[in-house]
Order: sequence, then structure tokens, then C-alpha cells
Amino acid sequence: MRYLLQRLGFYILAFLVAVTINFFLPRMMPGDPIQSFLARLAQNGGQITPETVKALESLYGYSTSTPLWEQFFTYLQSILHGDWGMSTRFFQPVLEVLGRGMLWTLLLVGTFLVISYTLTTLGGIWVAWKRGSRFDSILTVSSVIVSSVPAVVMALMLYFVFASDLGWFPTGYAYDPALDPALTGEFIQSVLYHMALPLIAMVLLSMGNIMGMRSNMINQLGEDFIVMGWAKGITDRKVMFNYGARNAILPVITAFAMSVGGIFAGSLIIEIIFNYPGIGQVMFQGMVARDYPLIQGYLLMMTLMVLSANMIADLLLLALDPRLRTSVL
Repeated sequence: MRYLLQRLGFYILAFLVAVTINFFLPRMMPGDPIQSFLARLAQNGGQITPETVKALESLYGYSTSTPLWEQFFTYLQSILHGDWGMSTRFFQPVLEVLGRGMLWTLLLVGTFLVISYTLTTLGGIWVAWKRGSRFDSILTVSSVIVSSVPAVVMALMLYFVFASDLGWFPTGYAYDPALDPALTGEFIQSVLYHMALPLIAMVLLSMGNIMGMRSNMINQLGEDFIVMGWAKGITDRKVMFNYGARNAILPVITAFAMSVGGIFAGSLIIEIIFNYPGIGQVMFQGMVARDYPLIQGYLLMMTLMVLSANMIADLLLLALDPRLRTSVL
């Protein structure tokens, strides 16, 4: 219990540090969201009065007359109460805007994680077991070559070849605009069809993880307890999975938790190229419009995702590794 409380305290401290950076970083950037909004308002013929400027500063939490430290505590109090501000680009609460995009991103990234880590974990286990074979050579070399391609290049290649030129996949959107969102077979099929190509791109880019699992598995196969298992007549299947893979997967869980931020950053590029309406697409529009509340909300949400993933990884390691349980509990 002490270990869990220590980890929880660490994550709370990390969250507060992230919130502090999240508040000050946009305010150190050039530009002003209020002035950007007023410029768009003036272009559309809107009337700008001192009362308008004051109302906007109060709405978006940017005031030149209020001390910065006071703005920070107001911002922190709003975050803890679930008020993440108003988007200057979409004129809606930040949580609503991010929530719509996050729904599609979680579907894409969640499906990717299940497929990717299943394939790379099982593939790494198998090639380690068959190390030195032709299958091992072909799969490891292929995975390294494919995963070495930059994400932008991979996405553009797949988009132009299979979506733009051949027309095998749609060129954008999360589903057919002619369909009404509903839990019907036709709608679900359309969602999966539109998600297929971005998903293929992300899975191909992750194939290099096979090498990490292969290396971990080979290290485990040389341990004394594996030799003892074979000497006792335990079946190869049980030795491979119950003895070798169970220990080899522990570093993979840690690596997965540390890569969550990179996975979401990579999905941003994928979503922009494939015109997929996830949170990355929303973030891109917010950056173009200098929508600081939306950018802050995105960074804060990513922080929560990364910290949550690391906390889940800590719990999984505690459940899977008896050595860790013995040392901390």
C-alpha cells in the first residue's frame, strides 16, 4: 500500500507541474488569442468596444490588467472544477470540442494498440523461439525496414497509392457523410472502412517493436529457470509462454506506458494526412487559429493520458512480477 501511495503522490505532483507548464507556455508564445479573435471580428464587420474586449478577457481568462499569478490560480481552480475554458476557434467549451475529437482518436489509437502490441508481442516471442531460422531473418529485417520509414512518408505513400490513385479506401472523414450515426451494421462497417488505411499506416510503423520483444525473449531463454523447466520435462509451449514470455513482456509494458505520448503525437500526423476527424485534426485547427485555450486543453488531456497509462503499467507490473510485489508490499 505504501508503494501505491508513493506512486499516486508522484503522479499528482507530475500533474501539477504539467498544469503549471501548460499555463505559462502559451503565454510565452508570440501572439494573443484575444487580439486574434478581435481581428477576425473586425474583418467580418463586428463592432469592437472596450466592453467587448473586457468580456472576452473574462471569458477566455486572458487579461492584461490581472496579475499573472492570479490568473494562474483562477486557471487551476477552473481545471479542478472541470472548466477548461472556451475555444476561440469553435466558440464552444474546450472539453466539448476535445471530447468529439477524442472519441475518434481513442477508437483509432485503441484499435491500433490492441492490434499492434498483439502482433509485435506474439511475433517477437515466435521469432525468438525460432531464432536463426529463415522466418526469423525475413521478419526481423522486414520489420526494421518498414518501421524505419518516417511516419509522414509512410502515410503519404499509402494515401496517394491506395486512396487517391487506386480508390480502394476513402480519402477522409470517419464515416460516410450520407449515413446517420447509429449502432447499425452499415454505420459500423463504414467507420471501420474509413479507419482501415490510417490504422494500417500506424501498425506498419510499429513493427519495429518486434525486435524489442525478440531481444527480451532471447535473454529470458538463456536463464537457468528456463533450462530447469526443460529438464523437468515441461512442454515447449508452456516454457515459451508461462516461463519465457511472462518475464520478457515486463519491459514491453514499461515501454508501452512511456510511448503513449509519442503514439498520440504520431496519430496527429496520421489524422491530418488522412483527414480523420480525431483530436489531432482539432489540435491542428486550433494551432492555426492560435486557439490557446484549446491548445492548453489538448496538452492537459495528453498529460492525463500519459500519467494514466503509466499508472496502469505500474499496476500491471505489480500484478505480473512477484519479485516487485515481494520488495514493495
